[in-house]
This record gives sequence, C-alpha cells and structure tokens, in this order.
Amino acid sequence: MDILQKIMAERKIDVERARKLVPERNLLKEAESRRHHSLTDRLRSGSGPCIIAEVKKASPSAGLLRNDYQPAGIALGFQEGGAAGISVLTEPHHFLGSEDDLRSVRKAVDIPVLRKDFLCDVYQVYEAAAWGADLVLLIVAALERPTLTTLYKAAEDMGLEVLVEAHTADEVRAALEFRNSILGVNSRDLKTLRTDLSVAKELAHLIPAGRLSIAESGIKSREDMDMLGRVGYNGFLVGELLMKSGDPRRKLVEISSCS
Repeated sequence: MDILQKIMAERKIDVERARKLVPERNLLKEAESRRHHSLTDRLRSGSGPCIIAEVKKASPSAGLLRNDYQPAGIALGFQEGGAAGISVLTEPHHFLGSEDDLRSVRKAVDIPVLRKDFLCDVYQVYEAAAWGADLVLLIVAALERPTLTTLYKAAEDMGLEVLVEAHTADEVRAALEFRNSILGVNSRDLKTLRTDLSVAKELAHLIPAGRLSIAESGIKSREDMDMLGRVGYNGFLVGELLMKSGDPRRKLVEISSCS
C-alpha cells in the first residue's frame, strides 16, 4: 500500500467517526451563513505571480516543518505579503492538520481559503463549507470517477470552487472534464514523494488556453514561477519552502519579487 492509499483508507475511517459526532445537518446549517471568496476571480485578475501560500505543520516528505505552528498568524502574514489565497492542511495523521487550523485561518484572513485534504466523502465537502473554506481539493489519483463526480457536484452545490489535481497526462485529461474547476498539476510523485518541475512543464501543453491552472509542489524561486507561467500556469501553490523559512511572510515577498 502506497502513501496515498494509506491516507485515503485512514480518512474513510475518520469520516465515519466524525459523522457520529457531528451530523451532516449541523454542518449544512452552519455553511448557510458563510460568504465565499473566489480564487477563480483572483487568478483571472492577478497582475503578478498568483501564489496560493500553504500553511501546514508537517508532511510525509519533510517531517515536522514547524514546532511553533500558529496557522492563523502565518496566514495573516501571507495575506499581508500578497498571497492570492491560503491553502490549509487539515489531514491529521501525516500533516498534523485539523479543523481548528482552518477555522482559525478563516477568521484571520479575507482572501480565498482552500481546504487541502484527501477528500473521499461528501461529508468532508460539508465540513469544508461549514468551517469556512472557499474551495476544496479533489485528487484524481485518489478517487474512482463516480466518487470524483459526486464530490465535485456536492462542492458546486455548496457554492465552493474546486481544485482538481492531476499528476499524469491521463489524469490531466480526466480533470479537464470538470469544466468549472481549476486544474492543478502536482509535480510530486505520490509514490516516491520526490518533486520534479519538469512534470508540470511537460503536462502544460495538454491544458487548453484560457483554462485556469495551478502548478503545485517543488517551487523554490521566482524563476521557477516565471518558467511555469510562460508555459501557461495562472497560479502557484507553494508550501514547504515557506513553512521551512524562519520568516514565512518575508520568504513569500522574496519569491514574489522580480529578481
């Protein structure tokens, strides 16, 4: 069992536990009061590099990233540093994320917030809406097509935008069928956990002109973003580089600036 399969199996168990504690109707009621922010609009109107800055305490590839992890404060710094949106890891076992992380970030910032997790059930879509997320991640490699379609429709029904993530040419083609989604191309190999930006670069030609797309993982500099922008990406999800920095906000401003 590879890491993706392991995480998805764990998340299915987590969902069943959560459903017993908080009924879906409670989540739906809370979600009704939420006002949504559009990452799609920001990607279309951005003048500089549109960075979705990620807050996370740990990852399977890098281990613990920050001992003193204050997601709300970090996210506010990212907003002040010009981020187009914030990605919040809520997966608890390998990324050490939580509901509280997303809720605290939502209270701190007034820009789009992505629930970054391994979604496998519509219950998690309802959670995302109730907690204050503006969009959710759906991973093509992790989901059978009927489940992917069900989750996508549930997100749309909740007024959430969707980032559909691909890692291969076949996955890009599958993701493109969800026409209102933002397409994410992740340069991280889900089996080895290594990153290679040539993946995003080589898959870019499959993305039609005008389709909003984000390059994910392995971005370390403004030069990387400029290269990926030239092949057509509208935004860039950056996490590990920022979270390893002693001053995440300053690092964001640094890589956003022209060299």
